[in-house]
Amino acid sequence: MAPISDRVVVITGASAGIGRALALALSPKKPKLVLAARDVPRLEEAADRCRGLGAETLVVPADATRVDDCRLLVEQAVARFGHLDVLVNNAGQAMWSRFDELADLTVIEDIMRLNYLGAVYCTHYALPHLKKSRGLVVAMSSIAGLIGVPRLSGYVASKHALIGFFESLRIELRDTGVGVTIVAPDFMQSEILARARGAEGQPLGVSPLDQTRLPTAEKCAKRIVRAIERRERLVLPSHRAAWARWGRLLTPGIVDRVAAAAVGFRLESLLGIFGRGR
Repeated sequence: MAPISDRVVVITGASAGIGRALALALSPKKPKLVLAARDVPRLEEAADRCRGLGAETLVVPADATRVDDCRLLVEQAVARFGHLDVLVNNAGQAMWSRFDELADLTVIEDIMRLNYLGAVYCTHYALPHLKKSRGLVVAMSSIAGLIGVPRLSGYVASKHALIGFFESLRIELRDTGVGVTIVAPDFMQSEILARARGAEGQPLGVSPLDQTRLPTAEKCAKRIVRAIERRERLVLPSHRAAWARWGRLLTPGIVDRVAAAAVGFRLESLLGIFGRGR
């Protein structure tokens, strides 16, 4: 188990949701946190709270869709703290629309650019430093990266891409000492669905799911802290995520129906008889 004290940890998308919760959960262990996001006021507020809990922090305004921002994020982290131990690729955005009702295809492009390419860009610039420290890359995927979920097709595609990329990268890096941890959370209490893009490309403004029935980001963050300490390969923070991973192989039709029910989407016309799947 690797201690987190004095480790330099970069977290993208750290101003809200799981990213913010993870920064707060790590802080009592006294790491050096580099917090990145586009919303600077909320990022500064999160950094202040982290300092109060024991972390040394650096705030770096950054847009993960921009290659230069990703490069500068890593450069500023190393310039301030001298090295880099953990990169958490957490920045992300969702969508909420059937694909056949989507009027603005830039929704798909933007989500792929942030969720997938943003992680690729940051990882590219972080790797030389992570090799020196024999550090860890954390990829924030989703249960949606393991199965299909209606109304989230573009988001799901980006999360599947993340898993494929980082599973491949793990093999490439196996002799370098750099670890790769993939996290696949279920739906969580966060702002990601309220900020999801609708069919016309506009943010929804409110979550389409009942947030009170979802696990908290704080609970997920505690599980991720343990995974970072143990350098785990794959983290499935909820029982439903674990069930979906194996159920997709054994009973795909049932998993399709559960995924549809979770977002209020009816699949009878697509699947016919209960349990039928391919």
